[in-house]
Amino acid sequence: MHEPSPRTSRLVVAGSAAAIILLGGGGFLFGRSTAPSPPPLAVTPAAAPVSAPVVVPESPVARVLARADIIEIANAAADATSSGAKMPERVGAAEGAQFEVDLPFGCDGPAAENSREPFRWRYDSESSSLKISVTPAVFDPGEWLGKPSSESAGTTPAAASEEAIEGFWIARPWSSRGTCEAGSPTTVPLGIDAVTLPGQTLGLAQIFTDEGSKNARRGGKPYESVSRIGENDLKIDQGLWVRLRGRVARFPDGSTVRCRQPAGKEQRPICLVAVSFDDVRIGNPSTQDTIATWASASRT
Repeated sequence: MHEPSPRTSRLVVAGSAAAIILLGGGGFLFGRSTAPSPPPLAVTPAAAPVSAPVVVPESPVARVLARADIIEIANAAADATSSGAKMPERVGAAEGAQFEVDLPFGCDGPAAENSREPFRWRYDSESSSLKISVTPAVFDPGEWLGKPSSESAGTTPAAASEEAIEGFWIARPWSSRGTCEAGSPTTVPLGIDAVTLPGQTLGLAQIFTDEGSKNARRGGKPYESVSRIGENDLKIDQGLWVRLRGRVARFPDGSTVRCRQPAGKEQRPICLVAVSFDDVRIGNPSTQDTIATWASASRT
């Protein structure tokens, strides 16, 4: 038996190492070729830009104007009139808007038998009947429209055809409430001087022309209602209301509100809002009942 020489041993070791390297590299390459391919990376598409919603401002004619809205429009017109400023755009923009305004009355109970109040009610226990009378106001066309001069009469023929203005005063126009005020005791003046109450300062007015329907005008005739009701069923502890419905119109000069200061600049402006009435209703806030309705003849 021959002992390996040092040179032979070195060759054997080197050959073994080379074999190991070849086997390892081949196995690595074989493993890579047979291993499953990794799944492709998921690509998330970029989110499409979302445009901000367009906010469309609400038009004054898109909703029904209430008592508070009418008062606000009239106050803006009064402010412009008293200061000599340009009429605010929102005043003219109200043209065509629907409105529904409540006018409370009879808050202190039934009227006296000989009362001449424009809004009043009485109950007749003998006939068990509730009698209600509501008289519209009549405005002077000469004061509110003026008389066209001979020079302009030919250019504005419509102005010469207005012959009547009728409507309603809005009592207590500093309050937006359409019902009777609760717990407001009557103030008794002290002293010997006479107390002069301020006149009405805000009204709703419809203009009638000589070309329009005569049936649409009241001509000072009140809205009257008589209904049978038992005394035990009479519930008017909150007074009554007149509900006016229609649309804001315009005067011959194109304005929706006209204001005057006949006593001078120190007077609070008296303003009329031009309207076209659809109907007039009388109701009872205590029972939520509508007692009577009159449709405008101009709408029928």
